[in-house]
Amino acid sequence: MTKGDKVGLMLPNIPEFFYCYFAIVQSGAVAVLLNTSSTPAELSFLLNNSDAKILITLSSYEKRYREIEHQLSTCRGLYTVEAGENAFEAVPATAAGAQTVNIDPDDPAEIIYTAGLTGKPLGAVLTHRNLCAQLNMIQPIFRREPDDIGLCLIPLFHSFGATVNMLNVIQAGCSTVMMDRLTMDTLFAAIEREKITYICAVPRLYIGMIFHEKASKFDVSSLKLCVTGGSAMPADFIPVFEQKFGVRILEGYGLTEAAPACSFNRLEKVAKPGSIGTALTGIDAKIVDDEGRELPRSTIGELIVRGENVMQGYYKDDAATASVIKDGWLHTGDLGRMDEEDYIFLTGRKKRMIITSGFNVYPREVETVIRLHPAVRDVYVTGKEDLMRGELVKAQIVLHGGISVDDKEIIRHCKVHLSPYKVPRDVEFVSSLAVDLPHDLA
Repeated sequence: MTKGDKVGLMLPNIPEFFYCYFAIVQSGAVAVLLNTSSTPAELSFLLNNSDAKILITLSSYEKRYREIEHQLSTCRGLYTVEAGENAFEAVPATAAGAQTVNIDPDDPAEIIYTAGLTGKPLGAVLTHRNLCAQLNMIQPIFRREPDDIGLCLIPLFHSFGATVNMLNVIQAGCSTVMMDRLTMDTLFAAIEREKITYICAVPRLYIGMIFHEKASKFDVSSLKLCVTGGSAMPADFIPVFEQKFGVRILEGYGLTEAAPACSFNRLEKVAKPGSIGTALTGIDAKIVDDEGRELPRSTIGELIVRGENVMQGYYKDDAATASVIKDGWLHTGDLGRMDEEDYIFLTGRKKRMIITSGFNVYPREVETVIRLHPAVRDVYVTGKEDLMRGELVKAQIVLHGGISVDDKEIIRHCKVHLSPYKVPRDVEFVSSLAVDLPHDLA
């Protein structure tokens, strides 16, 4: 690797993710964080679009790479790592001869892909400055200390996971426990056994904890703080969780393009129901109309933010960058209002997007895949409210006359082309689509 090289990193939550990530960025190269559930077609696009020269992954994922190897324009190396208790022993030997590289704060450190409005993912380029600024913003909120022990639950290839469960762990000098198989029983057992003090997870996990019938059998008194984000936590569940487990749960807001946190509730303040808190120190936030004019308090408009955590731009896509970063302000695409005390309340989305278990899904990408099926004449994809995941992907489908398929066939078709979280969980066959359904303009 040389400075500026792009290196694909497709690993689950294992210690080797830490080693590989820091080896990449310390060398001046750029870590391209890839979803481990990517299909071969998705992986081909991501490696080509990012100009990745190397892919680091598990041997169990190698088959996907081999399927699309002939399609790759820049990626010429595959390196597999094997997770295991003794894997760390090989690290010192491989470090011999490593050279120090001068890195500018504005050099790219990582590229994380997020759903694109046109149906193709966009690579958010985050610099060393972006990431360091973000860490200095969140550490005063989380107050992690060296004796804290966290649970690494959110995927490290996700912006939220990478920043909170990896970078902030290193910053605070604390420990983290990785789990490869998560059930409610194993979760509670780990909290009790490892004396976990800190959990960062999507709302689905905390809701599951509330309803787990065996929860009272475990000792969770070690917990000091729980953090949630990625999708909205139903406001009614937060006081229920806090009363049941005796620990505060802080809800915040962010997006990949902001590394990712923009606002959070605070430990020293009582949270306002339904609020994502106030902007982090170092971030400016305001609510604007379609012309970018700031709106009066309590008026609904688009949330825009500005700060050193905001991405450099989308990789190789100046037009997409210009559409979201205007005069230094990142236009989030989320609608909301701000009260007199600067608390932000989200009310909806300006663009058609689904958030399921913290992952963004743009309907157009799913619609494009479904239209590839020969039985489909038209399709409309939207989000369906779900208690555990926030939203589920739902598809309404119009079939060609005289052709009959069932929902299982459509789902099988989608699984070939899409990551699991993008696959519709609800398929409805209709005779026609409503003419007033909102569609993407781009």
